[in-house]
Amino acid sequence: MRKITILLLALAINGAAMAPLYADGGGGGGNTNRSSRLAPFQQLINDEDYRGAIGKLERALVESPDDADLLNLLAYSHRKSMHFVIARDYYQKALQIDPEHRGANEYLGELYLQMDRLDLALERLKVLDKDCFFGCDEFDELEEAIDDYRAQNSS
Repeated sequence: MRKITILLLALAINGAAMAPLYADGGGGGGNTNRSSRLAPFQQLINDEDYRGAIGKLERALVESPDDADLLNLLAYSHRKSMHFVIARDYYQKALQIDPEHRGANEYLGELYLQMDRLDLALERLKVLDKDCFFGCDEFDELEEAIDDYRAQNSS
């Protein structure tokens, strides 16, 4: 019994220490440095100024072409602008850089649903299920989107 208690305590401590690294996956990360760096882009997206976000994100990517967080936000802005193929390409590029990027995996899954590719959305859900061992918002949100998609297309 004591070994189990110690193991659970160790997992809790490790999980608490790692939480800031995985929080806010949709935007790309929860640490303060990353969040403040992404804030100007995120504000444009929150204001639904996707065209403005796309312009600023493209300029930022000139200096940081391998930034998965920027690529994820750029893909998201294109997806919300109904530029599905462009969005897919940017999500895939973000995932080439960071295959476990939770935001890119979730949003790519949602894009696949918009493109009527349930099979590919389910693949993204499997990736998140593996990465989110103790659960995460990105998994829950994609799972809910898949359930909604199935309900709407079950006739």
